[in-house]
Amino acid sequence: MEAATPETVGSDRPEPVLLTEPADGVPPVVDTPAALNAAATALAAGTGPVAVDTERASGYRYSQRAYLVQLRREGAGTVLVDPIALGGDLGPLVPALADAEWVLHAASQDLPCLAELDLRPARLFDTELAGRLAGFDRVSLGALVERMLGYRLEKGHSAADWSRRPLPKDWLVYAALDVELLIALRDAMQDELRRQGKLDWAHEEFEAVRTAEPAPPRAEPWRRTSGIHRVRNPRQLAAVRALWQARDTFARDRDLAPGRVLPDSSIVQAAQANPKTEAELVALPVFGGRQQRRRASMWLQALRAARRLANEELPAPSLPNDGPPPPNRWADRDPEAAARLSQARAALSDIAERNNLPVENLLLPDLVRRTCWTPPEDRSPAGVAQLLRDKGAREWQIALTADALSAALHATPQP
Repeated sequence: MEAATPETVGSDRPEPVLLTEPADGVPPVVDTPAALNAAATALAAGTGPVAVDTERASGYRYSQRAYLVQLRREGAGTVLVDPIALGGDLGPLVPALADAEWVLHAASQDLPCLAELDLRPARLFDTELAGRLAGFDRVSLGALVERMLGYRLEKGHSAADWSRRPLPKDWLVYAALDVELLIALRDAMQDELRRQGKLDWAHEEFEAVRTAEPAPPRAEPWRRTSGIHRVRNPRQLAAVRALWQARDTFARDRDLAPGRVLPDSSIVQAAQANPKTEAELVALPVFGGRQQRRRASMWLQALRAARRLANEELPAPSLPNDGPPPPNRWADRDPEAAARLSQARAALSDIAERNNLPVENLLLPDLVRRTCWTPPEDRSPAGVAQLLRDKGAREWQIALTADALSAALHATPQP
């Protein structure tokens, strides 16, 4: 598949060609050990990078496991693997893919569920991240394929329930198309990054994504309940927590998305209304439904447990924050820090613009805020460079920003 040349990537480019079917058709789903062994053999005999994608059932299932794994390699074609039918054992694929560069789009979304299957890349190319580094304003797979290759992908099943079996034919078409052009897109993006002098930057970014440690569990995840900002009473917060935890246990045990068990809005309404009987509970929106009536005793038990808590057991209004305050308060709290942040933001925005980069890809905003609020003892360029390195910044980022950030850390408030 040929990539569009830089000259064709513009307002006068031809109308993109709608791609509705894979060139070689949709292969049968690999769902037996024998078929998996055959697929692994074919992939191992293939050449070049391997396009990789997964389909999950977010919004339907509690887990973020992969319900379909799509692979494509020159000489092997497209392979669609059903890890559920195979009991999660995709062992034959591990040696088959061991030495290949993997090409994914938004790799950080897929790598965790692939790791659950013991599939981990030795090398990585992330086409979405490549698009960001290239300075493109739209970096979805469809947008990049259209811009760089001149094709338009038929989209429509990304939010489907991929735990459904059997998988419908049109879903499999969609899944196969997601890897159909991924290698060609990788080649086109590599050429673009090389043209812009950013290919080495991209390799550093890809390696950082590949080797990133899993995020630690979020402290008190119930505080992310949508609409919780309307709950200010500690006793009501305890009710939100109790209902959230009851829902989470129920959802995890049945592998259901929590929002399908009980919407966040209903948790907040029940915490505010504080119903004490089943009649009061089912009078609330949603709780009167047939399924919720069956679960009424579970929700009432959670609410009763929250009411019985001693005052010292109630949750704090908010989590302790180890970071700096919101920037709009800096001028009053610490004018010197506000001056540092203002100069740093201006300098980084200028660097990002000159290099055709999103400023958040140049340096993480949270790292900039923390550095300006609590500067290192050594504010020299070398000292700032070491701080950035210790905090996980890549060498290309440090080379672009250390001098400017060092200068900003010496800024003083204007009289």
